[in-house]
Amino acid sequence: MTDKKGMRRNLTSYGDDNFSLFLRKAFIKAMGYTEDSLNRPVIAIANTFSGYNPCHADVPKIVEAIKRGVMLAGGLPIEFPTISLHESFAYPTSMFMRNLMAMDTEEMIKAAPMDAIVLVGGCDKTVPAQLMAAASANVPAISVVTGPMLSGTHREERVGACTDCRRFWAKYRAGEVDQAEIEEVTNNLVPTGGTCGVMGTASTIACMTEAMGMMLPGGATIPAVMAERLRHAETAGGRAVAMAAEGLTPDKIMTTESLSNALRILLAIGGSTNGIVHLAAIAGRLGIKIDYEAFDAMGRETPVLIDLKPSGQYYMDDLDKAGGMAPILRELKPLLNLDCLTVTGKTLGEVIDEMRPPYKQDVVRPFSNPIHSGGSIAFLKGNLAGDGAIIKQSAATEELLVHTGKALVFESVQDLADRIDDPDLDVTADSVLVMRNAGPKGAPGMPEAGYIPIPLKLAKQGVKDMVRISDARMSGTAFGTIVLHATPESAIGGPLALVENGDMISLNVPDRTLTLDISDEEFAKRNAALTLPADDPKKRGYARLFNDHVMQADAGCDFDFLISGEPDKMMP
Repeated sequence: MTDKKGMRRNLTSYGDDNFSLFLRKAFIKAMGYTEDSLNRPVIAIANTFSGYNPCHADVPKIVEAIKRGVMLAGGLPIEFPTISLHESFAYPTSMFMRNLMAMDTEEMIKAAPMDAIVLVGGCDKTVPAQLMAAASANVPAISVVTGPMLSGTHREERVGACTDCRRFWAKYRAGEVDQAEIEEVTNNLVPTGGTCGVMGTASTIACMTEAMGMMLPGGATIPAVMAERLRHAETAGGRAVAMAAEGLTPDKIMTTESLSNALRILLAIGGSTNGIVHLAAIAGRLGIKIDYEAFDAMGRETPVLIDLKPSGQYYMDDLDKAGGMAPILRELKPLLNLDCLTVTGKTLGEVIDEMRPPYKQDVVRPFSNPIHSGGSIAFLKGNLAGDGAIIKQSAATEELLVHTGKALVFESVQDLADRIDDPDLDVTADSVLVMRNAGPKGAPGMPEAGYIPIPLKLAKQGVKDMVRISDARMSGTAFGTIVLHATPESAIGGPLALVENGDMISLNVPDRTLTLDISDEEFAKRNAALTLPADDPKKRGYARLFNDHVMQADAGCDFDFLISGEPDKMMP
């Protein structure tokens, strides 16, 4: 870190630093600042508000609260905008733009004068992008999330985005809900601003961020519209001023051990499979690689403790009322690396010891009475898994965790959309649906298309789940017996590219295997005859950059030129 502070940091290159500072002050004073203000520590605030982002609807209030906290602590708050990503308002997928947001945020941290930064994010890809940027820029940083929405009510049912979105849409496809009701339910699924009210990707990343020490205690679960969310933001602003003085940079907080803690939390909360991809990207910025077999072993000893959708029954506002992360961290304390430093300046162990005492609640289960054991997310090997694939078994149908069926292959996301509702589709409830060319390069952007819908003809017969396999991702709010992240992806020659209609596929989650039941000779023959799709010469701009440099899911889908060289550390 530079020894220059405040407005003297990151001076524009004019060949004369004194002139650069003189010019900078002259222009910034047009904003109404006094000399006294400009001599204080500068605390930047990354503002991700957007009219396209309802998850960030309350960001303006959060930013004002952060500013208040900064000023009360003697700092000068300066906000700046970055890209804002919402899952439903990003074509072709928000994952395609996550790295762009990370680059935007990192370059702004490096370009503008700031002694510390408060990162305000919420919707799925925004917080990972900010943490990737923080890891690379290594300026004191603290995360403030927008928080989950409150749950709503549809007729006699309690509902919330977005697990119930998928549930109602499945009912609509099956003819159990009519057009009038499906339109009515859209008024109730998202009753307030904020991120999805279940343990989807946004809530998963928020919990992981608190566990890794990049967020003040309690911040992961406070609903977006609550006054406590603003008090938390004010406190974070004040803490950012102190972090600047202490020189408490991300490299002292985001370590192999603290990221392992985040993985442990991912498993215990029944979190989104996207959490693995995003943590792999953050880790790559720090020269750390995930050992997926060790992660699977960690899962076998880490039960799912939260009775929360999509793996359970409750919502995020219930988890906050139950104490938020406190009962989870307290229950997992024997399995955590307690010496890890947090943004508080204290270790995780000290933070846990200072948390409010437990009280009666039934959202977070005790270690002795989990809602699921044996690993919420399993890592699969076998000739069809390639270098590995994953399944969120805590949200799967138990009877399908060991299953053999005939493959029905879809060549792309578009092919799936074109044929899944065809009444003549050759499919049964025992079929294994396979979608390829939906990975980082193939789609592009590895969309959340892994939640392949039940074919319409089967949905109308009452079929609720089937084994589905792809090189795509799945929303953390989704559920089902769904194999994801097959690596390498089919577009670059991964094993999904070799599957033919009618092939027998065997899934055995207890044994952690996914196999294409053909001989080694046939496998080699198909592989030798495989022709990869040609690159599109019309790709330009960011799409070209993405295509040429995106890595595979196991490396977090980051760009190869943004990681910290070859990883020299492994976790967990």
